[in-house]
Amino acid sequence: MPLSDLLDNISNRTARVGVIGLGYVGLPLAITAARAGFRVTGFDTDPGKITAVEARKSYIEAVPDAVLAAEVAAGRFAATADFAGLALCDVIVICVPTPLTRHREPDLSFITRTCDDIAKTLRAGQVIVLESTTYPGTTDGPVKRILEAGGLVSGRDFYLGFSPEREDPGNRAFDTSTIPKVVAGDGADAGRLVAAFYGAVVKTVVPVSSTATAEAVKLTENVFRAVNIALVNELKVIYEAMGVDVWEVIEAAKTKPFGYMPFYPGPGLGGHCIPIDPFYLTWKAREYEIPTRFIELAGEINSGMPRHVVQRLAEALDQRLGLALSRAKVLVVGLAYKKNVPDIRESPSLKLIELIEERGGQVSYHDPFVAEIPKTRAYGALMGRKSVALDEASVGGFDAVLIATDHDGLDYAALAQWSRLIVDTRNVFARRGIAADHVVKA
Repeated sequence: MPLSDLLDNISNRTARVGVIGLGYVGLPLAITAARAGFRVTGFDTDPGKITAVEARKSYIEAVPDAVLAAEVAAGRFAATADFAGLALCDVIVICVPTPLTRHREPDLSFITRTCDDIAKTLRAGQVIVLESTTYPGTTDGPVKRILEAGGLVSGRDFYLGFSPEREDPGNRAFDTSTIPKVVAGDGADAGRLVAAFYGAVVKTVVPVSSTATAEAVKLTENVFRAVNIALVNELKVIYEAMGVDVWEVIEAAKTKPFGYMPFYPGPGLGGHCIPIDPFYLTWKAREYEIPTRFIELAGEINSGMPRHVVQRLAEALDQRLGLALSRAKVLVVGLAYKKNVPDIRESPSLKLIELIEERGGQVSYHDPFVAEIPKTRAYGALMGRKSVALDEASVGGFDAVLIATDHDGLDYAALAQWSRLIVDTRNVFARRGIAADHVVKA
């Protein structure tokens, strides 16, 4: 298909769109593209997701049931596990996970398997865009090599691009259509096509000069967050020793109208991005024999926070109740990695539970968004545990309550009344003006 015809088909929304991976990134993108007028097919290997779409039930908070149902009913969105359907798509967007190995090295297996699937039906005139976070050089390296292995050439026969995902689960101020989209192509023609597609789907497109630059943009955003969170986590430990409340310090510091941006401490990092993405850059930098000291130090500080919190919990139990952690019953409030979402990927709460139990404590959890702990890569022993009730009778049976995630819908005033001891890692009681002598910040 000539470039001009492909551009016209994108402009008039007759181009068929395929989105591979219907998770936190892929499903919102697919629905946003469908609402923009494209016919979209979602591809996923998880039969549960296919069944949910067919039943018109969303499993992602950012996509309400009614919105999903409307696009399915209109024939603009469907989901399938049959990847042969990729042959019918003019634009294919890859939204699959990019985890780390046990040795903190990039695991591109999801990307490479997806590219193998695309290569089976790749044809001239298709646009392939990677959204998965990765190190600079992935798109024009392994992705391009796999797709070109059959004889078609990027920039001549098909068009390759990268556009980093910027989803923020639980953030109601922005959605997929309103978050500016960084875009890049493997060559000028690919760049025009990728910009044209996203320009038809989102409000603002930010073109950059190369796919490696676009890949670096995403890593830079998350390295920035990881390093600054590590900084305030370290300050928290320092100020605790000095008897200074780091939360009060931050609130006062952020009144400065220039030269300061507030970041907040916590029990550790969670989610798929910040704990993982910076190490993609660390790994790639080794190829150039360049150390990444800030990134590695930030990772060390942030990964050490759960142990610090558990130590604070142990000290509080001993000093306030005369009770050893090994004999204590602890309720962890909040399993999700951030408030108001059901996402437990890399959640520090899982590590907190593991550490407390390693020291002999008994742990239960409550989370209104996570009724049962699903299968995880690192915490298989916790699978199947269920959220307990958050009422006076239940809370009264625990020696301490550990606030790991500050979900908005919980009754913290009542929780303060029911509890013997609270260890608050999110400053939620002070922020809500709930004064209680038995609340310890950590």
